[in-house]
Amino acid sequence: MRRYDVIIPFVALIWAGSFIAVKIGVKELSPVQIAFLRFAVASPFMLIALLLKKKKVRMPLREFPALIVLALTGVTLLYLFQFTGIKYTTASSSAVLINTNVIFIAILSSLFLREKISLMKGGGIMLGFLGVALIVGGSPFPGISMKGNLMIILSAICWAVYSVVGKKLLEKYDALTITTYVFIIGTLMFIPFMKEGVPAGISLTGWAVILYLALLCSVFAYIAWYDALADAEASKVAIFLNLIPLFAILLSYLILKEKMGMSLLAGAFLIITGIYLTQKG
Repeated sequence: MRRYDVIIPFVALIWAGSFIAVKIGVKELSPVQIAFLRFAVASPFMLIALLLKKKKVRMPLREFPALIVLALTGVTLLYLFQFTGIKYTTASSSAVLINTNVIFIAILSSLFLREKISLMKGGGIMLGFLGVALIVGGSPFPGISMKGNLMIILSAICWAVYSVVGKKLLEKYDALTITTYVFIIGTLMFIPFMKEGVPAGISLTGWAVILYLALLCSVFAYIAWYDALADAEASKVAIFLNLIPLFAILLSYLILKEKMGMSLLAGAFLIITGIYLTQKG
């Protein structure tokens, strides 16, 4: 058995758990507070990991405009949209919809990187959007979850922009170095949104959520992900990410007692199938 066959499913389980953690966390903290504290805690640990791995730490000033775009789309706006979306919709719907980033990446890559969309990839994109329509339009609480679902889709678009913009930087610099810079800059960019400030007293549950998101979802999972990419082709590793919505639906049912409606299950099936075709195409 290859190492990434064990590591990446575990990473997928950790990332799936983040949707449940945030859903619990927003009962006490605002989405921006959770996002800021997550990366404020995670950034120093990422810097330590970078130094321990003896990667190149300094980046030239000419790359900072691109790094700012990456920080904005890969950290600040992404998690403001995502955590706000989770507050207003279900954790299971959020986990399914966020994976549409693969579909948006394919579209943006064709527009800006001139990557061709094959018939299979085109079919996957169409299936994915059909799945989105089922989930967004099939909620029994459209006044609440429609807003949340749309925020999650905006988050997915942010990740797609981050992936496309970051592709050229990854050709020149180590992924861990880029990610560490993005975490630090992205943390600072949360400050204008922190109108409520950091709460004086946070419960043990609140800190458990923050530490889970910071240490497991951000530090451990990102480093494990890049280690796996070093051992295998990106397409072979990325296919395991389809486990995230499946794990999240199961965890949401077991921990949050969320109901699994037919629109969610049918939409999830279409989106996962669409993602698979998009990746294979």
